[in-house]
Amino acid sequence: DAELRAHGVPLVVRTGDPTRVVPQVAHEANAGRVHITREVSPLGRARDKRVAAALSSGGRELVEFRGSLLTEPEELAGSSGAGYLVFTPFSRAWESIGVPARIDAPTMSGPTLPSESLDGLVTGDPRLPAGPDAARAAIVSFIRSGHADGYAEARNAVDDDATSHLSTYLRLGMISPAQVGRALGAPGALSPGRAAFWRQICWRDFYHHHLRRHPEVARMALRPAFRNIEWDDAPADFAAWKAGETGFPIVDAGMRQMASLGWMHNRARMITASFLVKDMLIDWRRGETFFMQQLVDGCPANNNGGWQWVAGTGTDAAPYFRVFNPTLQGQKFDPSGDYVRRWIPELRDVPSTLIHEPWRLTLEEQRAAGCRLGSDYPLPRLDHAAQRREVLARYKATGEAPG
Repeated sequence: DAELRAHGVPLVVRTGDPTRVVPQVAHEANAGRVHITREVSPLGRARDKRVAAALSSGGRELVEFRGSLLTEPEELAGSSGAGYLVFTPFSRAWESIGVPARIDAPTMSGPTLPSESLDGLVTGDPRLPAGPDAARAAIVSFIRSGHADGYAEARNAVDDDATSHLSTYLRLGMISPAQVGRALGAPGALSPGRAAFWRQICWRDFYHHHLRRHPEVARMALRPAFRNIEWDDAPADFAAWKAGETGFPIVDAGMRQMASLGWMHNRARMITASFLVKDMLIDWRRGETFFMQQLVDGCPANNNGGWQWVAGTGTDAAPYFRVFNPTLQGQKFDPSGDYVRRWIPELRDVPSTLIHEPWRLTLEEQRAAGCRLGSDYPLPRLDHAAQRREVLARYKATGEAPG
């Protein structure tokens, strides 16, 4: 509201059915057109279509604008005209588009409209500072700290979080990909670290284009044969995964981080998702839904793309055999165990050599660490090697995965 007022127009808040509320506000403002940022998710597109029809019945027009992406799907149609299913050729075409120049925000004026109170918002400190100024501060901090230049080497280290934390700001429109690109130095030459980070922005556009062109993936696997994989119901396992009580520390730490912050490190997202699908044999869509319910940066396109990448049901050529070993992942990306200790305090005194394999602690070592396995912290719910064999057999049973 403060930033909008500085440009001449205060924030107006209304709640209710958008097919009723938006035409009403347009009528009060005597506006002939309503301008919105373009949506890609099936739910958002269906909503906007209904709003457009409601506005049209009153002689008003709904106008969609770009803003949340660097490129729009129709700009990258590919040689077939149907877009890209593989990231690498998409990224080449995407990088050729370039970064648009900055446009100054205009000074505006308009009628004074009544606004609802914000008293109904949840009280307490927000999980992160909000607004465009906060987003700009985040990208400046990411660059000045050296994390942007070191991103290629440090991006996967969950114990030394050197990521940008821009995902929420991008998701909620507080910063645009073009602004990020210009801050990094695009369209000029970028350092290897900055180029690696810019590639992640490309992945974001890729998944948005993909969802726009293939809305069916919001409810099912992209690859038809993998729509019939046999999944387990396993409510107790699903509950343990959600609560961070699986007995695999790196998995549990990630889930507890999300429960506390509404955010999870990207490497931890891949590990926890792989564990649900490839170890617990639970339908990836259940995990995708839970993430959307928990994540402040929950994005239909990115979340779906990430889960289908892990599940092997999406755009990768042959990813079904990718099964993350949670123990090895923890040892590689949290070698000190500090990430686990932060989110699983019951393991704080376990030595680093065993922090990712606490089930190997002897009774004497458990007493010394103040952690009784099966009581203070759960024993592993499953055998990773056995579950890996089982999930691969189920994928092969579809007939699409090589035998």
